[in-house]
Amino acid sequence: MNTPPPHLLTSLLRSLDREERGDVPGWVMITLMSAVLVAGLLAIAQPALSGLFNDAINQVAP
Repeated sequence: MNTPPPHLLTSLLRSLDREERGDVPGWVMITLMSAVLVAGLLAIAQPALSGLFNDAINQVAP
């Protein structure tokens, strides 16, 4: 098995490390906004979802 020289692997890993660094605050903001959106939708839809769940359970139980 042919293995590349160590300096080639080191330079490749360094270049990959530089490419993987992203905008962390942007990802944090997207995650927070998504969580707030889901929480808001759940707060609005919870009564309807509870009613659907209770109706389904009542149809299954004798």
